[in-house]
Amino acid sequence: MHLVPIEDISDPRVSDYANLRDAELIQREDPFDPAGHRGLFMAEGELVVRRLLASRFRTRSVFLTPTRLETMREALEPLGEDMPVYVAQPDVFSAVAGFNIHRGVLAAGARPLDERWETLLSRPGPTLILEDLFNHDNIGSIFRNAAALAGAGASVLLSRGTADPLYRKCIRVSVGNVLSIPFARMSDFPDPAGHDAQRLRESGIEVWALTPGEGAVNIDDAVRDWKRAGALHPIALMLGSEGPGLSERAMALATRRVVIPMCKAHENVDSLNVGVAAAVALYALGLAAG
Repeated sequence: MHLVPIEDISDPRVSDYANLRDAELIQREDPFDPAGHRGLFMAEGELVVRRLLASRFRTRSVFLTPTRLETMREALEPLGEDMPVYVAQPDVFSAVAGFNIHRGVLAAGARPLDERWETLLSRPGPTLILEDLFNHDNIGSIFRNAAALAGAGASVLLSRGTADPLYRKCIRVSVGNVLSIPFARMSDFPDPAGHDAQRLRESGIEVWALTPGEGAVNIDDAVRDWKRAGALHPIALMLGSEGPGLSERAMALATRRVVIPMCKAHENVDSLNVGVAAAVALYALGLAAG
């Protein structure tokens, strides 16, 4: 473990941790790997940093307080000499970050180059397709629910309008599970004449659009039919953002529209939160597959 004491808030060695704005982190380059990634992201908290260290993402450095060094020592000991572990007293640590971070531990991860989303279709599933979700809490919640309910074959596909899962808040809300569930961004989804739509059709994957709109079948009936088919072929669940939901172009790509029945307390309750809807649908699929 390469321990590096930090005593000055202007120490350039911890410049990655100063002014932790996501948009700026994306632009930061790694002089040791200029062609192998496209910026940085930040992990906060002991549990999330542990998941980063165990993930497919490369950790550039760790920055923590002496107390957190002791609680994380067994996870940090195996790290090589080429990855620094910066240690600072709480006042210096918070001054570098610009605000008081009560968790006392940060880590800078390298953003990988974009993966071709088609490679994820070979996973056993289920797959979640997110259309234009911009709320970081919802995205983080969906990744956490996928990790808990979708099994080891889960993956997430993102439309171009969906927010970045590697934003700090997404990672934090997901409790680090954004780092364990493979994801990739689509290029022209949901254009019905585009490459993405064609690849989805050719893949043979069954695409279910989650919608409370007319014409949707009860998810229990859809799952029963899926199980009755025997092979339990992979399913992709499409989810839209709060408010507008899925676009008509996205729903046109679905092989089935499904609805989660609700027992409403008031007539103005027209849908579930998208993270909750993802959890219910994944649970239903898991029951059938199990």
